[in-house]
Amino acid sequence: MLTRPAPATATATKIDIRNVTVHYGRDCALHEVTMSVPERQVTALIGPSGCGKSTLLRALNRMNDIIPIYRIEGTISIDGEDIHRRGIDVYTLRKNVGMVFQKPNPFPKSIFDNVAYGPRIHGIKRRSDLEEIVERSLVRAALWDEVKDRLQISGIALSGGQQQRLCIARALAVDPEILLMDEPTSALDPRSTARIEELIDELRDDYTIVIVTHNMQQASRVSDVTGFLLDGKLIEVGPTQRLFLTPAKKQTEDYITGRFG
Repeated sequence: MLTRPAPATATATKIDIRNVTVHYGRDCALHEVTMSVPERQVTALIGPSGCGKSTLLRALNRMNDIIPIYRIEGTISIDGEDIHRRGIDVYTLRKNVGMVFQKPNPFPKSIFDNVAYGPRIHGIKRRSDLEEIVERSLVRAALWDEVKDRLQISGIALSGGQQQRLCIARALAVDPEILLMDEPTSALDPRSTARIEELIDELRDDYTIVIVTHNMQQASRVSDVTGFLLDGKLIEVGPTQRLFLTPAKKQTEDYITGRFG
């Protein structure tokens, strides 16, 4: 089941989550979650539906702020800076912390314009600069060779797996340091899923990646660190190999072995 060894050496903390509690109105979605996300590694969040995985993921770039009844307590820091401090530029935060969603969501534009959208928003207008960014991003997303001769076709015309890689290229085009992935393969066939997992492995040396997944085999294959959430609480977090082979908490063992969830 496990294919990745535990990291040999400790790495710096990229994201520090301390005593984070989230409410939607009167409902508590997360309760005093504390964990660290290591730099340039893949961290997986697992747990049954409704346990708070996506809420935690979206808190990392303040995507939840658009929900009127959302309220957060505690601190989330990236490179030591509290992302909720007064005066923080949320626009810049979301540029630095890219996101890929469960269902591929390319814009109804050409492949080129999908990838160039973010750089254009951030002020890059010269065609030669955009061409360089588009090629580099599509290469990083392992899509360039498949689309380099048809960059003007609609992104929606691509297959599901290609669309998801296009969305990854779009996120990478603005040079983020962190990439959030909310069940990025749940809508894909096994072959496309394998390609996305290979891509995650290729990106891990350059980006800090946090992935939400229902698929425990996927978590074991792609992640260095895994956190298990249940009923809004972080039950356990640690190196993936240790958590899957020798979990410290009975709830973790019960979930991994299929006794619930």
